[in-house]
Amino acid sequence: MTPLQQIILWLSAYKYFALFPLAVAEGPIITVAAGFFVSTGHLNFWLAYLVIVAGDLVGDVLHYAVGRFGGIKFIEKWGRLVGVGEKEVQSLESQFDKRGSNLLFIGKMSHGIGGAFLIAAGIIKMPFDKFIFSNMMATLIKSLLLLLLGFYFGHALSTISTYLERISLIFIGAAIGAFLIYFFYFRKGRNNSAS
Repeated sequence: MTPLQQIILWLSAYKYFALFPLAVAEGPIITVAAGFFVSTGHLNFWLAYLVIVAGDLVGDVLHYAVGRFGGIKFIEKWGRLVGVGEKEVQSLESQFDKRGSNLLFIGKMSHGIGGAFLIAAGIIKMPFDKFIFSNMMATLIKSLLLLLLGFYFGHALSTISTYLERISLIFIGAAIGAFLIYFFYFRKGRNNSAS
């Protein structure tokens, strides 16, 4: 049985009781699946929407907590292996100070790399009220769009799941590429100009 088939069985059997923890753990495909269940009359649209938004926000807060309460220790212990140190965290903090809400919104709307933005917000100790407000705005929009996608195109759920996985891989690849360019090209340029 595939993970998608298991999700469908859980939603069939437990409805909203399964929907909430699934939304905490894995939002996008769960939201599309919930949209399909709404279209077949197994779930109520607005109740499913509220449960998905609540679950997604709980997941976001958990990511933030990982960054806030464990992130800097991770950077101190393992950051040198990936080329991230205190200077890079300070740079990230500066970027979040300038455009933190926009970065969170972009990270949240993109698929596959949003968790990194959420953890980064915790690492730099972004004010929680600002964090939760930015995430809530993005979550309300993204969850509604994905729920409607499932409602109208849920019969193609396995195809949608495949596309979401591909989109996730593209975003992750782009993020890794940007990370490597920044740390090996721009950082090298800064080090050369300092010498």
